[in-house]
Amino acid sequence: MQLGMIGLGKMGGNMKTRLERAGHEVVGFDLDPELRDVESIAELCETLRAPRVVWVMVPHGRPTRMNIEMLADHLEAGDLVIEGGNSPYQDDLAHDQLLSEKGIGYVDCGVSGGIWGLENGYGLMCGGREEHVGLAMPIFDALRPEGPREEGFVHAGEVGAGHYAKMVHNGIEYGLMAAYAEGYELLMAKDIVKDVPGAFKAWSRGTVVRSWLLDLLVDALEKNPGLEGVSGYTTDSGEGRWTVQEAIENAVPMPVISAALFSRFTSRQENSPAMQAVAALRGGFGGHEVMQLGQEPWDRPTQVHQAAEQQHTRGKATPGAADNDA
Repeated sequence: MQLGMIGLGKMGGNMKTRLERAGHEVVGFDLDPELRDVESIAELCETLRAPRVVWVMVPHGRPTRMNIEMLADHLEAGDLVIEGGNSPYQDDLAHDQLLSEKGIGYVDCGVSGGIWGLENGYGLMCGGREEHVGLAMPIFDALRPEGPREEGFVHAGEVGAGHYAKMVHNGIEYGLMAAYAEGYELLMAKDIVKDVPGAFKAWSRGTVVRSWLLDLLVDALEKNPGLEGVSGYTTDSGEGRWTVQEAIENAVPMPVISAALFSRFTSRQENSPAMQAVAALRGGFGGHEVMQLGQEPWDRPTQVHQAAEQQHTRGKATPGAADNDA
């Protein structure tokens, strides 16, 4: 099958390679002249045979919208656009409306697998009309992992359903990563455990917590057992936020994923204004000692376990009148 691919970065480039290995013809366009096969989207559309199928694999938001709009100008009725980035599902509804007015099909496809997908295959979650998903099925079958189709591919529902399923997938991923990370910190904090990397590796087969994420953590710990030099600063790409927002809109309790998202926000703060307020409140109602920034370290032992790095803004305490628990 012939396919146009827009966006040949880490994901798109590997997907193109996997498809070509499976015998498909992929015509690629990218802003990087070293990566592209054609010089423009217009040329890409002219090169493809009808019915033309074009996969868009660029960052969500404005880059995706611009490419969809250009394709709307160059494709014709009966052609198909697959949007494989991590767009919010609301964007899919707008893209579908724009393209359907010209008779162009639209499928949104959430893609999971990262840089390992080239060899292992990609988990695919699609949304769209049956005839459009069916048209692209040879592409989906080449990209998904080997084995039963239903174990690596789902036509999740109507337009938007694929990206919605991928959004929830990534929200779950936030929670799983946070749970492994918290377990790692507790094992590091207890001096009775001498081989923390070994404990994680022992979980990788035969236990109920085994997973690919666990395998990746085992690999990281084998290379750097104490994670020395690794910054705790953690970004988020949007899906976790959208998952929590959807949970609020639908009154679905989601404490684990919400906490995992908020912990990423905490990782970016050298000194948390919220915890400054907590410290001030404790000093106000209970007379607890309040640390001051920019002063000499307080000589009382801090309540941080030995595996954690001390907060760099730790300062001197202002004595209070009492020491009530809170």
